[in-house]
Amino acid sequence: MAPAAPSAASRIAVVTGASGGIGAATARQLAAAGYRVVLTARRKDRIEALAEEINGNGGQATAYALDVTDRAAVDEFATAFKTIGVLINNAGGALGADPVATGDPADWRTMYETNVLGTLNITQALLPALTASGDGTVVVVSSTAGHGTYEGGAGYVAAKHGAHVLAETLRLEIVGTPVRVIEVAPGMVRTDEFALTRFGGDAEKAAKVYAGVAEPLTADDVADTITWAVTRPSHVNIDLLVVRPRAQASNTKVHREL
Repeated sequence: MAPAAPSAASRIAVVTGASGGIGAATARQLAAAGYRVVLTARRKDRIEALAEEINGNGGQATAYALDVTDRAAVDEFATAFKTIGVLINNAGGALGADPVATGDPADWRTMYETNVLGTLNITQALLPALTASGDGTVVVVSSTAGHGTYEGGAGYVAAKHGAHVLAETLRLEIVGTPVRVIEVAPGMVRTDEFALTRFGGDAEKAAKVYAGVAEPLTADDVADTITWAVTRPSHVNIDLLVVRPRAQASNTKVHREL
């Protein structure tokens, strides 16, 4: 089935965490699908460059520097919209890989604030505009970490379980309104920054995450699944889409050619 073109009332798509990785790739693909994308992230220079790229390629994009954990800033941002069609909750990330016994509470707090409270903030603020469109879609980009655990991942796993439950509960609570709730849960994705950020810039530790895995997912792979889910006909809701590379059978079972 060919992707459905967005209607005039639902053609605006807000993408959080759009400064790189999955967020940037999703913005590019939604713009190519006919959406006017609003790029948000803390790094203003990165989203402005992406907006310039998308506009130069014939799409429509606007950059807006935003920290989704800042509720006052999020509420101010939301006043710019009477209606929007799509919200991509992509902002988040992982910090550290310490066991529960020695994990840094500050890292846990940051992960919860970005992955869960940030998603809550922007979803609450934009839900009226999504509903007003008559054809809204909320996407929560969670992780397979939100559906299973692994050693050394408890802080991130806890945060992504929170994101998963937020999406699942919201879907129950707003059933009957013209808003879909989609969760996309990627497994092993190799981007320029995710593992590097998780390990505090330690390139050697970051590389070990993907060691021997011939083809981890790319940001474009995940963006493709998000765009596919968003562009299904309005009555079709992709509740949960789990996407992993072929080499990954679970969070703890990965084929490595070493």
